[in-house]
This record gives sequence, C-alpha cells and structure tokens, in this order.
Amino acid sequence: MTAETLQLLVALANERQVPAMVKRMFSGEKINETENRAVLHVALRMPEGSQPIIVDGKNVLDEVHAVLRRIHVFSEKVRSGEIRGHTGKKLVNVVSIGIGGSYLGTEFVHLALAAEGHAAEKAHGRQVHFLANVDPVDVWLAERNLDPEETLVVVISKTFTTAETMMNARSVREWYLNHYKGDERALGAHFCAVSTNLEGTSKFGIHSDRVFGFWDWVGGRYSVTSAVGILPLALHYGYDVAKEFLKGAHAMDVHFKTAEMLDNLPMLMALVSVWNSTFCGYSNVAVLPYAQALLRFPAHIQQLTMESNGKRVTMDGKTLNFDVGEVFFGEPGTNGQHSFYQLIHQGRVIPAEFVGFCKSQRPIKLKEEPVSNHDELMSNFFAQPDALAFGKTPEQLRKEGIPENLIPHKTFPGDRPSCMLLFPEISPFHIGQLLALYEHRVAVEGWIWGINSFDQWGVELGKVLAKGVRGILQKRREGKQAHESGQNELCSSTRKILDHYVQQSKN
Repeated sequence: MTAETLQLLVALANERQVPAMVKRMFSGEKINETENRAVLHVALRMPEGSQPIIVDGKNVLDEVHAVLRRIHVFSEKVRSGEIRGHTGKKLVNVVSIGIGGSYLGTEFVHLALAAEGHAAEKAHGRQVHFLANVDPVDVWLAERNLDPEETLVVVISKTFTTAETMMNARSVREWYLNHYKGDERALGAHFCAVSTNLEGTSKFGIHSDRVFGFWDWVGGRYSVTSAVGILPLALHYGYDVAKEFLKGAHAMDVHFKTAEMLDNLPMLMALVSVWNSTFCGYSNVAVLPYAQALLRFPAHIQQLTMESNGKRVTMDGKTLNFDVGEVFFGEPGTNGQHSFYQLIHQGRVIPAEFVGFCKSQRPIKLKEEPVSNHDELMSNFFAQPDALAFGKTPEQLRKEGIPENLIPHKTFPGDRPSCMLLFPEISPFHIGQLLALYEHRVAVEGWIWGINSFDQWGVELGKVLAKGVRGILQKRREGKQAHESGQNELCSSTRKILDHYVQQSKN
C-alpha cells in the first residue's frame, strides 16, 4: 500500500462519516437502527466518575457499575469460602454454560491468562470449564472429574431461552438432582446466572441475588466485558484480574475515540482491511497469534468479524453491489506454519495478521541453546511477514544451484499483504487492549461499507427451521411414521437422510 492509497482511504472514511459514527456510538445514540438500540460495549469498561451516558432517560454507567460491584462482592465471597455449596464445601470449580458470544470471548481471555503469573497464582486449585455445544459429549466433558459439591454453574443467556444453553443447563441441573437425590433445595447453592429474565431464572431455581444482568445495547459478541465475561473471570482469577482486563479495554477505547485517524490503530487496521477486501478482492484473513496462550483468539475474532460484517444489504436495506466481510481463520504460530501456511505463501493470496508479544509468560532458556524458546518463536514471527512480502525469485534460486525443474516449485511470488502487532506482554491489561482493538476495527469496516455491524439476522432462519425438525424428530421417536410427523414437508434429500438418521440412531 502506498502513502497515496492510505490518504485516499482516509478520505473515504471521512466521506463515510466514520469520525461522526464514533462520536454517535460513544454518546449512546441508537446506531443499531434495525433493532433500534444503542451500541455501548464501551460503557462496560468506563471507570466510575466518567461522564454520564444517557439512554432512554437513564445513565447507563450507574447500572454498569452497580452490576460490577455485585460481581466483585459475590466473586470474592465465593473465592474466600463465605459462600459455599449445599454441603458446606468450598466452590472451587466453575462451569460456564453459554454459546456464541456468551462463551467464545470469555474462553479466549481465560486461556490467555491461564499461564500469566499473577492470574495463575490467583487461580491455583481452581478449575473453569466452558459448556457451549448442545452435543451431549460436551456435557460429559464439562462434568467429568468434577465434584458437584465443589462446583458453581453460571448459566449465561440474556432471555434465558437460548435453546442450546437451556438444554445444557437442564442437563447439568439433572446432574445435581441425581447427586442430591432429587433435593431441589440444593440447586440454589450451585447455580447463578447472567440474564435479564428473573422470572425464568427463578423457575429454574436460581435466587435473584445470584442473577447478574446486562442490557440490550450489548451485543453477544461484544459482551466479554459485561457480566457475561467478567463474572466467570472474576470467579476464577479474582476481581482484581478482571478489573485490569477492563482497564486495558478502556485504554483502547480512549485511544480509538481521541487519536487522529493516521495515528489510530483500529482505524488503520480497518482501512487496510477494506483495501484488501473491497479493492483487492481478497476475501480471507489469517489471524496468527505467536502465542499458545491465544489459542482461542482466532475463534473469537472469527465470530466477532463474520457475524458483524457478514451482510448483504446496507443499513437502509439496499442490496450491496460488492462483497463485504471476510472469512477469518487462524492458529497460533508456529503450529500454523506446519498446517496452512503453504497455501498462504504459494497458493491464494490471504492477508495475514501477526500478533506477537515481547515477553513470554513462562520463559525457558536452556544453557546449550543459542536462543531462548521465546526468541525461537519470535524469530518465526519476524521472518514470516518478510517471506510473504518479498518471496524468493527464480534468479535467487538459480544462484543457490537449485535444479531448473524445481525452480517453479520453490519460487515464492511474494507481494502478499500482512500486518504485525507487537504487545509488551500477555497480561490482563494488554488482552483487554487487544480485544477492544478488534472490536473497534470491525465497527469501522462496517461504517465504511455502510452496513449494520451490530445485528445478526442471518442466524435466525436456521434456528426457526430447527424447531420444525425438532417436532418431526419428537413424533418419530414416539413411533409415528414419516407421513404422520410432517417429515414429508422437507426437501427430498433432507427427508431421506433424516429417515436414515432416525433408523440408525434408535436405542
């Protein structure tokens, strides 16, 4: 990208009113027009004493800090043993039940901090498990090796009706009832929730003082810094660690809000991404963290970007005449180098985003080795972008004496885009920065493209159709034939495969 191209992209962003959209978002305007909602995940990490943000006549910061104070008190009481399980045992295990935005981001942050010195010390002797998939194997994996008497379950569902989450919650509830021989009084000691449906949580057996709310101006994929993420993180690592994470996210929010566009990291990343996607036609992005601790970072970013910007119409409902959004994927380095980098170097052009850290959470330096393990890792981090950019020419290969018949196979074309992000270390603060950086980058892309990055209507149709199939399966399990169950209303191929499934899955 040339300096001239960058200036033209800045002009495009200004033409698309990006700076104005930033101000509108931070002020609490309802910029999610299709759902008539504000977009205020930035409010979740604003410190007490910040300037009020008024939405529907209320200062949302008062409510945010009230919930955080409750999380602080509750998590510390659990960790200290003041709050215990039904039989009086300390609650040292957490099972967090949620799906999509109710677990991906939190799992990423949890794994990022698992080996960090202070966080690991605070989590010593404790376990946290994430139960997301409705596949019963996921339930078994979450429950195995856990003592229910030492386990606290967090059910995360805004409406307390999410199909997969509630089926998993009922499955774990049954685990407790079996253990406590049907005594429902035990449930209140082992369940808490992140939800706005107090009636639903009460019917489930969760006391109201153990329900932590969030708001309709927080989208699921942007909810890591709400009770969705902060409650499980505070229970496992302690509230002080969770608070440092919030501080990091807020620091990036301030940078995003105040820095000029050419000095604004989320803006620059968005401009480069729009250039690669819209103008160069590169539809994929590889997210490549050179840190095993960021194992689940690509999965979170995949949801954040693809659910936000995987759209086909503009905010005002007009069909786009160009493609928007990118397919995000990735693995930690150097693992990915031995997996899919072959395609990135010599196959399709895929912009790559490298994320590295100056310090390791757990450094190793062997006396007989010339460099430390972390330096070996980072040697690859610095080498890969240059390899993508400059490649290797046939002339260079000939000078090395490579046989002529192998030269086409060993040529690297180069001129492949990448960017590098280098952080000081993997700490709660810097992970908060990284999270917010990508959140804002996604929003800026959406504003430039003229789409709504804060709704997700595309997830609805499959869920609606699944309800119909669920009814068909119920009738088939009751012994009704295909023509009696409504199965014949399905398309022929689905009908045939479903019939095979029913026959083969009988107990």
